[in-house]
Amino acid sequence: MPTAEEITKHHEPAPDRNPWVNGPPAPTPIVIVDYDERWPRLFDVIAQKIRAALGDAALAIEHVGSTSVKGLPAKPTIDVDVTVADPADELAYVPALSSIGFTLVVREPDWHEHRCLRLAEPSSNVHIFGPDCPEVIRHRMFRQWLTDHPEDLERYRRAKLAAAAEISAGSGVMMEYNKRKEPVIRAIYERMFRANGLIR
Repeated sequence: MPTAEEITKHHEPAPDRNPWVNGPPAPTPIVIVDYDERWPRLFDVIAQKIRAALGDAALAIEHVGSTSVKGLPAKPTIDVDVTVADPADELAYVPALSSIGFTLVVREPDWHEHRCLRLAEPSSNVHIFGPDCPEVIRHRMFRQWLTDHPEDLERYRRAKLAAAAEISAGSGVMMEYNKRKEPVIRAIYERMFRANGLIR
């Protein structure tokens, strides 16, 4: 089980690190839509695809990110956390997922051996982590916190819409969008961690 320090540590990627397997994606507009009641069902479809491809190699499959929180606007892309025994062992899961349409796009050995694969339809990002990964725990906690705390859900909703609006006239680079949301996200995480006794 990760320590409190590991769970509360924010990821700070090295500025010179290039995680892109086939180069960074082309800039696209950031489109935020209202919560869609279909998103849980789309997650079920994606989870079934992953389970059929990986079988018992998928130790856990979870719906995370904004589309997993009822009432929260989001980009219409389903985020999924998949736990495998060893994310560094790409042969154990990448070929099977590639055979059903997933593409490996990100490799981050220095961040819990994170890998990300994308599927075009239903649009999804599948994040691969190992057992007891602090980031997976953070994702679960954040999903539950927003579900249980409508005031922070509203704060995050406003931050997402404002960030998207601020860059709507530009290229819509995802990293810029995420950076604009970050202060609100960090503040919510701090309240969540304090409430759970992980920081003082």
